[in-house]
Amino acid sequence: MIKKHVLLFISLGLMASACNKNGNKSGVGPARASYNVVSVEGFLVKPATLTATVTASGTLLPLEETELHPEASGRVVHLNLPEGKTVRKGDLLVKIFDQDLQTQLRKLEPQLKQAEITEQRLADLLKVKGVSQQEYDLAALQIQTLKSEMELVRINIAKTELRAPYDGIIGLRKISPGAYVTPATAVATIRSSGALKLDFSIPEKYSGLIRVGQTVSFSTEGSSKTWSAVVQATEQSIAADTRNLQVRALVRGGAGDLLPGAFAEVSLSLGNKSQALLIPSQAIIPQARDKKVFVARGGKVQSVTVKTGVRQSGMVEITEGLSGGDTIATTGILFLRPDMPMKFSKVE
Repeated sequence: MIKKHVLLFISLGLMASACNKNGNKSGVGPARASYNVVSVEGFLVKPATLTATVTASGTLLPLEETELHPEASGRVVHLNLPEGKTVRKGDLLVKIFDQDLQTQLRKLEPQLKQAEITEQRLADLLKVKGVSQQEYDLAALQIQTLKSEMELVRINIAKTELRAPYDGIIGLRKISPGAYVTPATAVATIRSSGALKLDFSIPEKYSGLIRVGQTVSFSTEGSSKTWSAVVQATEQSIAADTRNLQVRALVRGGAGDLLPGAFAEVSLSLGNKSQALLIPSQAIIPQARDKKVFVARGGKVQSVTVKTGVRQSGMVEITEGLSGGDTIATTGILFLRPDMPMKFSKVE
């Protein structure tokens, strides 16, 4: 009976040893899993001509726009704010009550005349040593003091008049005749007529390509017409919050069909590149700090870090990381891993 148990134990041991030899011929751990060959679509990278065009959002603004405020406080006695009408530079728009100042001015005028007569008499006496130099100097000082006081009153009278700073169109007025106004009161807005400027922003990486005098084209909402503008100036720093450069352009031609404040879609041509490398945008895998693409090299997948440039419809310029002749994967990229065997079912 004991012999039968011994023989059974030996038989089980031999069977286990045979299974180990067949399942792991190397004798080092379990057998290593291998990747299956993945079939994907590819794209052949080759140099092409790229017309670099950037699209940006902009806003149309009047060439000049001013919110009008009076310089003095008081009651409005004259109002000339024709809403939607053109006014000329220097036209009187608002007049504030100034009778108190006019009275002060009239009071000082005879005082000045009398001081001038006194100064002339003392000048004649000074020639014959009839008065001292000090008495004459005090009379001359009195004249200068009165003239300064009169000039100050005239300045205060001028502050009661609000005049048009330039030729322009008056917007909606915000006061009525007889209203009491202060320097904080906005009475209306004046905008220059005929000329408009266009403000827009471009990404930081294109900031070195913009030039003063460069022409941009734009269109507005609800219109199929295309307008052009000439770059006048750029901001002298990049905005820290948006990493964009602010650009200002002057709209060419008549702007009668355009309204200030309207949204504009700006198209900016940055020139042509004859040896640009373009790949489909779906082939790029965004990472936390960079961007990658999968390239076939030696029949296996290689992950390559790239830098991008100008974006076009469905295509992206590659400025670093790829070279002409590389074949990249455009489909199934979520299932690819480095060193995985790969073949292409179709290459564009």
